[in-house]
Amino acid sequence: MKAKPLLYYRTKEEIEAYRKKPAIEKLRWLEAQMEFFYKAMPKKAKEIRDKLKRGEL
Repeated sequence: MKAKPLLYYRTKEEIEAYRKKPAIEKLRWLEAQMEFFYKAMPKKAKEIRDKLKRGEL
């Protein structure tokens, strides 16, 4: 069976509400998401990501 793609939907109202939020709030949310993904990331993926950030790859 072929897997369905993961889709992410937001209503126009939700998008408009997000647009009205201050930039600092959006950046804090983004930072929290990046911290979560980094903590959940496998060790090998972290090593590759860190090498990319340092310009070693």
